[in-house]
Amino acid sequence: MLLILSSSPLLWPAEFQMDCSGALSTKPVPPTPPNPSSANLPESPTPQRKIWIKPTALAPRKQQQQQRRKEGSGWDEKRVVGFVDYDEGERRVSTEINGARKDEIPAKYRLRVDGSRWQKDWKLSEVVDQVMRLRHWEDIDGVLNRWAGRFARKNFPLLIREITSTGSLDHAVHVFRWMKNQKHYSPRSDIYNMLISLHAKHNQTDQARGLFFEMQQWRCKPDTETYNALINAHGRVGQWRWAMNIMEDMLRAAIPPSRTTYNNLISACGSGGHWKEALEICKKMTENGVGPDLVTHNIILSAFKRGAQYSKALAYFDLMKETNICPDTITFNIVIHCLVKLGQFGKAVDIFNSMREKGAKCQPDIVTFTCIIHAYSTCGQIENCQVVFDMILAEGLKPNIVAYNALIGAYASNGMHKEALATFNLLKHAGLRPDVVSYTSLLNAYGRSGQPEKAKGVFDMIKQNSLRPNIVSYNALIDAYGSSGLLAEAIGVLHAMEEDGVQADIVSISTLLAACGRCSQIVNIDSVLSAARSRRIKLNTVACNSAIGSYMSVEEYDKAVSLYRSMREENIKPDSITFNILISGSCKLGKYAESLQFLDEMMDLNIPFSKEVYSSLIHSYSKQGQLIEAESIFNMMKGTDCLPDVITYTSMIHAYSIAGNWMKAWVLFEDMERNNIQPDPILCSSLIEALNNGCQPEKVLWLADLMREKSIPLNSSASFGVIYACSMVRDWRAASKTIERMETSLSSISLGLLNQLLHFLGKSGKIETMMKVYYKTLSSHSNVSSVTHSILLKNLLASGRWRMCIEVLQWMEDAGIQPTLNMYRSVLSYARKDNSVEHANRIQERINEVKISVRVPRLRIAKLCGSITSAGCS
Repeated sequence: MLLILSSSPLLWPAEFQMDCSGALSTKPVPPTPPNPSSANLPESPTPQRKIWIKPTALAPRKQQQQQRRKEGSGWDEKRVVGFVDYDEGERRVSTEINGARKDEIPAKYRLRVDGSRWQKDWKLSEVVDQVMRLRHWEDIDGVLNRWAGRFARKNFPLLIREITSTGSLDHAVHVFRWMKNQKHYSPRSDIYNMLISLHAKHNQTDQARGLFFEMQQWRCKPDTETYNALINAHGRVGQWRWAMNIMEDMLRAAIPPSRTTYNNLISACGSGGHWKEALEICKKMTENGVGPDLVTHNIILSAFKRGAQYSKALAYFDLMKETNICPDTITFNIVIHCLVKLGQFGKAVDIFNSMREKGAKCQPDIVTFTCIIHAYSTCGQIENCQVVFDMILAEGLKPNIVAYNALIGAYASNGMHKEALATFNLLKHAGLRPDVVSYTSLLNAYGRSGQPEKAKGVFDMIKQNSLRPNIVSYNALIDAYGSSGLLAEAIGVLHAMEEDGVQADIVSISTLLAACGRCSQIVNIDSVLSAARSRRIKLNTVACNSAIGSYMSVEEYDKAVSLYRSMREENIKPDSITFNILISGSCKLGKYAESLQFLDEMMDLNIPFSKEVYSSLIHSYSKQGQLIEAESIFNMMKGTDCLPDVITYTSMIHAYSIAGNWMKAWVLFEDMERNNIQPDPILCSSLIEALNNGCQPEKVLWLADLMREKSIPLNSSASFGVIYACSMVRDWRAASKTIERMETSLSSISLGLLNQLLHFLGKSGKIETMMKVYYKTLSSHSNVSSVTHSILLKNLLASGRWRMCIEVLQWMEDAGIQPTLNMYRSVLSYARKDNSVEHANRIQERINEVKISVRVPRLRIAKLCGSITSAGCS
């Protein structure tokens, strides 16, 4: 082999020329064209020194290694191995690494391996597979001690790399402990870097810091990757101040931070919502000449999101677009989340649809779909939640546990327990294990649907499946009992929660206070407040609102006002909900003047009015007969960003109804239609009452047709109003249709309205319809009173159908309702007029039996009184 050392200047090959910036360029340089003037000139000889080295033959093992390198099968090369099962329709792809094999270990150890049948020349991938098949407490050392590659030092970094890539911390720690006991092990920084990163992923901060100190004891100098992993470990657990101290240590060690270092530090601040510190680090990053990348911008957006600075996040996103920074899917996911939190659901859906367009650079992932499910759930469009979930399956994505939980939570928010249970079962059929969030959402679904027993059953399933209920689970169970009026059980859950080591929070107190209000138990309201003080739980605005509302519901006005005053003294800022409770509660108790005083205090505190506050004020003014002030409040509301909703229109129409001004009520209804606000049954009922008071039956019937077209159900008041309007115009066909619509709601109709309906039908001569309604009532009402039967008998006798009265009297006796003597006598007179001797004799017998049954108790009472009198005289 000839080695030539040239004394001429060093020349780079043509494919590695220096560019203008001084960096190497790998661009091929075109050949220099020959100079015609020097084409025939001989080249000038260059003096050279020549050293001859005797060539030696390569050893066979060296030849094999050299040949292996030429063939591209190095010891650290990854090779993708695939397997396709056409019968099962499955495909498996794995990465195979050879590592240093038996031929590459020292000769003395190779002889030892060849002489033992227990030593195996496994590939490194095979060793990793066998280790991962064992649990971390099983004989992993036995597998590793049979591996011939343990005598090659360069296998250890590869082994740690492959073990840590599986994500199993226990296996990695066990293998690392075994490695340190090996004779050929040499500590390296990259080994410790991989272990520190794995501990960071498992939030094992103390162990990661221990590895950092251990590597320095083994004379391994930490590098940039080491500090990056350690900063990430502290940032994941919210220790951002520790992360900043580590950054300072890194600078003192003269190790330049990389972009990843800054990103990890910004993420450490952002994970705790410290967006101001994150911006400062980003500014320092730019000043130090390390420009931010898209990952940096996404971390800043995430910091705004965690800090609840949603408007700032959207402004930062607009700045990114102005500087031509191309966002990715993660960016859009954060922006969609912020839009949902701000209530801008339309913009969030528009971004989602733009991502799904053909040719879009950023396709939605499972996180995007989950955010949209949450958006539709927040705005109450539950049907669209299922549509979006079906899109996930249609796009070929596999829903994760978070997507299933979002759908279950959407159903639970509306009390749709059947759909929530079906999704829960679908989750288990998909091979996923329900977590605490899954069970809590299902529990909440049963609680909101008024089934506390089933909610308790789901709560027990949490413990049965080796899961621990969290504070949200306990609060959901307390709410399930409290919303059903089971206050004792709700308090029992609070005690059980504390026995299990879960401390009650302000949500628990607020839920119990709301339950006390539903149960109308003032003593328990005071007890819950004292329990919060004894546990040092500081009341917030939400808890105070619940307590004030509970006091108002039990008509304890003075205590509600006293609690409101204490809020001001303890610097608990009231909000619009607080004043809405005070104003509406004062109106319900007839304290209209006091309600207007709260309005003045609200204006002094510069608290913006909500729709509910406007509606309560309109109701307060209307009850006092101050229609002009009510109109002023309504016009003021229309001039603000808080546009009137159906509740506000209902309050104003009710005010016009009380004032007897049906024309303004009708104009207001037309204005609501122009603003695309859909009426509800309560509004239609108020408008029907106003129109009937103004003798406008035609408009009432037109409104009834509109309600039928828009599938707006008729409540009791609206139904009677429509029937009353039909009687005014003698439109019995429309009345019959209205009654048919009422048949489905007869089970929930009040007895007073039922009596009025039967009286109206009887007076109108609709005896068949009256009896049909009566039959329907008997099947749905178990407590039909004697007044109802009396109305029925009068109408039947007025129409001359006295024989049907006998059947009604018999039904009364079968139902345990004793007919009066007047009922029998009225039917008896009609039977005698019709010369029906048989029926007359039977009715007379019943009259005599009733007289005897009434006379005997009277005689007994008289005798008892006489005996008491004689005893007193003696």
